[in-house]
Amino acid sequence: MLLAAVILIVGVALIFDFINGFHDAANSIATVVSTRVLSPNLAVAWAAFFNFIAAFGGGVHVANTMGKGIINFDMLRDAGPTAVLSVIFSALVGAIAWNLLTWWWGLPSSSSHALAGGMIGATLPVLSFQGLVGSGIAKIAAFIVLSPLIGMVLGTSLMLVSTWVVHKQTPLYVDVWFRRLQLVSSAIFSFSHGTNDAQKVMGIIAVVLFGTIWKDRPFHIDWWMIISCHAAISLGTFFGGWRIVRTMGHSLTKLAPIGGFSAETGGGVTIIALAAAGIPVSTTHTITGAIVGVGATRGWRAVKWGVAGRIIWAWVFTIPAAALMAALVYGLTQLVVRLVG
Repeated sequence: MLLAAVILIVGVALIFDFINGFHDAANSIATVVSTRVLSPNLAVAWAAFFNFIAAFGGGVHVANTMGKGIINFDMLRDAGPTAVLSVIFSALVGAIAWNLLTWWWGLPSSSSHALAGGMIGATLPVLSFQGLVGSGIAKIAAFIVLSPLIGMVLGTSLMLVSTWVVHKQTPLYVDVWFRRLQLVSSAIFSFSHGTNDAQKVMGIIAVVLFGTIWKDRPFHIDWWMIISCHAAISLGTFFGGWRIVRTMGHSLTKLAPIGGFSAETGGGVTIIALAAAGIPVSTTHTITGAIVGVGATRGWRAVKWGVAGRIIWAWVFTIPAAALMAALVYGLTQLVVRLVG
């Protein structure tokens, strides 16, 4: 019975990973599609490929943070297999529900923060505040602000440098070369997306396994977790939705290939660097900051700040909203268990 429950929840975790790719596909392809460097179908295939390739060079620092840096793993494991499975199931379902809602609304919210919020909301009814790792949550909260700012600074800087380098060239020459370079920058960002986002679910799967059927083994990330999570997120990216692409690539600001290159490179470099430090940042926040920074180089009015404001509100509400949903799922789950029992 326990093994079946573990397999079920690992499956739910991989479904979350697929939805994460589906939900965040826009982050990887919005700029390359909006600048018409690639068609939507080619863009998602390109992004999905580099999501998967990240399995072979992305490391597992973020996975370890998600597994042991938000909730007290040892305390949860000591609470017993039922507690572990209930908390992780509720966290995943709460995060999935928020992701699907924001996808439906066309808002690029953070899957990373939805999952973190889900874990917080599901843990509180079981372990109270003692079950939370305050320093890890504070780090994630800090980078809600810092990651888009870093992405904005890098995106703006790259845009200014690129513009200066080619200022004597004809517009046609600039367009042709940056269309080629945008294939590289899109690959960088898609690699960073896989590196950061796929690792989150590896950490969740490790919590499930090493908190239940393998509780006598040391916590670590196995190779099959890495491959399966990258495969799930890349498939999700391949089937990604168009709603958020419109918001990111068209509604926020208008981008030329040189701008798309600057935004993708700035966002991708930021995410790869922070993933190497084990910080599970939001790819959504980071690329949005980079896009806004690039747009702002053309003047304040080049950015549609009303759209940016809607996105920021989605950022603010993601962790508490996902936490509330996860807590509700946990409560409903316990009610069903009591009724069945």
